[in-house]
Amino acid sequence: MNALSIFSGCGGLDIGVEKAGFHNVASIEIDAHAAASLRIWYKNHGNKTNVIEDDIRNIDPSIFKKDKIQLLHGGPPCQAFSLIGKRNSLEDPRGQLLFEVIRFAKVLLPKAILVENVKGLLSAADETGLKGGAFKVFPKELEDLGYIPKWQIINSVDLGVPQRRERLFIVATLGKNGFNFPIPTHSDEQEDLTFFPLKPFKTVGDVICDLPNPNRKGEKIAYPNHIDVTPERDKERISYVPEGGHLASQKDAPADIIMKLSKKDTTKFRRTSFSEPSLTLRGGEIFFHPTEARYLTPREYLKIHTYPDEYELEGPVRGRSGSVKNLDQHRQVANSVPPKLAELLALKIKEIL
Repeated sequence: MNALSIFSGCGGLDIGVEKAGFHNVASIEIDAHAAASLRIWYKNHGNKTNVIEDDIRNIDPSIFKKDKIQLLHGGPPCQAFSLIGKRNSLEDPRGQLLFEVIRFAKVLLPKAILVENVKGLLSAADETGLKGGAFKVFPKELEDLGYIPKWQIINSVDLGVPQRRERLFIVATLGKNGFNFPIPTHSDEQEDLTFFPLKPFKTVGDVICDLPNPNRKGEKIAYPNHIDVTPERDKERISYVPEGGHLASQKDAPADIIMKLSKKDTTKFRRTSFSEPSLTLRGGEIFFHPTEARYLTPREYLKIHTYPDEYELEGPVRGRSGSVKNLDQHRQVANSVPPKLAELLALKIKEIL
C-alpha cells in the first residue's frame, strides 16, 4: 500500500510506516539537514522514495494521484500550538500549515490520514480567541470530505519508548469507523495494579548502555553521530547534579554555578537516569548523560527515540548555547515521532484498510 509523507522531518513517521508494511512514494520536507538524513536512510535501504526538499505550499498534490495513495501522514510544525511559547495559533503561518493536510486530502482522498501534533492543539484558540477553536475546524473539514476522525493523546512511554512524551495523534479513515488506538503495553511496575501486569517502562539505561565512549568533535568518528560537543564550563556545572536531577535544585552548588537558574528551570542542565525513562527530548535544552559530565550525543538521542541503529543523521551538532542554520542533529530527533510508536499506529491503520 502506498503512503505519502508530508512534513517528514528526519523520518520518524516514515520509518515506522514503512516497517508496518506501507511504501512511502515520496517524503516532503523543507529543512535541508532533515531531508539529507532521509535521503541517506532511503539510499542505504535501496528504497526509491523521492525526498522532495521544498515548502509544502509549493507542491501540487495532484502529481501523486497516479500513485493511488492509501495513507497520508505527517507532523505539521507545532510551535504555533505548543504549550511552551507564545501560542499564536491560527495567527501564526505555521499554524495554518496544519490545513495543508486538508488540501492534500481533498485531491488524493487517501483511505487513511495520520497526523501528529502537540497536545496544546486541543486547547489552542482560533482567530476569534475561542479556546479550542483552532482544533474544532480541522476534524470538521475532514468530516466534510467523508472521513471519520479520531484523536488521542498518547504518552510514548506507555508503548515501549524509553521517553515520557505526550503528543496528540489524529487518525481519520475514509468512510470506515473501525480504527482503534493501540492500548498501553508498558507501565511503572510500582503503579501497575492490573490483573494482567504490563511490561515495565523501558529506561534510558536499557538503550544506551551498549554504546562505546563518544568521540569529541574534530576526532575521527568511530560510531556514527556519537559525538560529544560539551563545553568545559557546562561539564563543570553539570558535575554538581546527581543522576536524574537538575542543576536549579542543587542547594549546595555555588552561586556562580547556579547563576540565573530559577526553580522553574527543571529541564535545564538536567541529567537523565539509567533506571528511568527520559523526559521529553527537546532540541533547545540537550539533556545530560546519567553519570558522565556531558551532553547526550545525537546517537543516544536516536536510541532513546527508538530509531534503528543503522540510521544516520546529517547536519551539524550544536552545542547547548550555539546556533546553526536549519535543524541540528539533536533537534531533528527531538522534533520527530518515535519510529516504534509510528509503527504501532500504522499497523492499527493497516488492519482496517
